[in-house]
Amino acid sequence: MSISQSPVQLIDHLGREHLRHALGRDVRTGMAATPKWLPPKWFYDEAGSDLFSRITRLPEYYPTRRELAILRRQALDIAVRSGADTLVELGSGTGEKTVLLLDALSARGTLRAYTPVDVDAATLGDAARRFASRYRGLVVRAICADFETHLALLPRTGRRMVAFLGGTVGNLAPEPRGAFLRELRATLCPGDSLLLGADLVKDPRRLVAAYDDAAGVTAAFNRNVLRVINRELGAGFEPEAFEHVALYDERHEWIEMRLRASRAMRVPIPGLGLRVSFAAGEEIRTEISAKFRIGGLRRELTAAGFRMECHYTDPIGDFALVLARV
Repeated sequence: MSISQSPVQLIDHLGREHLRHALGRDVRTGMAATPKWLPPKWFYDEAGSDLFSRITRLPEYYPTRRELAILRRQALDIAVRSGADTLVELGSGTGEKTVLLLDALSARGTLRAYTPVDVDAATLGDAARRFASRYRGLVVRAICADFETHLALLPRTGRRMVAFLGGTVGNLAPEPRGAFLRELRATLCPGDSLLLGADLVKDPRRLVAAYDDAAGVTAAFNRNVLRVINRELGAGFEPEAFEHVALYDERHEWIEMRLRASRAMRVPIPGLGLRVSFAAGEEIRTEISAKFRIGGLRRELTAAGFRMECHYTDPIGDFALVLARV
């Protein structure tokens, strides 16, 4: 579906039925697994997007502040090095960081087009219209899509810089991450570039605190996935009966978020014709968030066919932005 509101074009590759079908497939697969799991992309309905926006402002949650600090200092250098006239942003969200890149490209006089990509159509449309009104003559093609499955459908016009910010790449386990980077590389042309945001390995206590804040906002965000399943599939989850858990896996160097059943229960999911049993203390893994080292990032990008041109970090080395070319 394509909806034009010049100068904004919204292209929806998902649609409500597609989303419900994909959610049902993931829930059926994840609830049958041992241990149980759900993909983190289902956090992000309108309520989930709002909760995540609140998380980024929490004192414990440093990644957004660090990435913003890097962009404030280095956006112009990134714009110059990339030579881009088109910004494609995967998982664009509200676009708080986007404006720094668009301002830098505009200051260079090269900015022509912006393509935000997100699964939340409401947040996507709001951000697209806001940027179209801010930058005179900017062509905005907003794509409602799942970046894990719809990369090949993204527009290929212009000299593109694909921005994948926020450390979201860490939500992919190593094998799917490698496949994603290879598929992304296959969609790019000579002269295109990738700007990748990655959270770096650090004191596990700081990492756990960032995913288990004192105010309980991350816990509400984690439980929101159950509310999404209730709404879309008619399920009978009691979100408050699940405890939010965040822990650091030293071997894999990633954070895991889980939901732990506070008691034994059987949860009906009428939309799938299922009843899912939980033992007291049984967990659903809802997210991993891998933390990286620069050398490891270089190896992964090289294996996918990219050449790492440079990287930027904040002063204390919490977070990195990597600029890579095809």
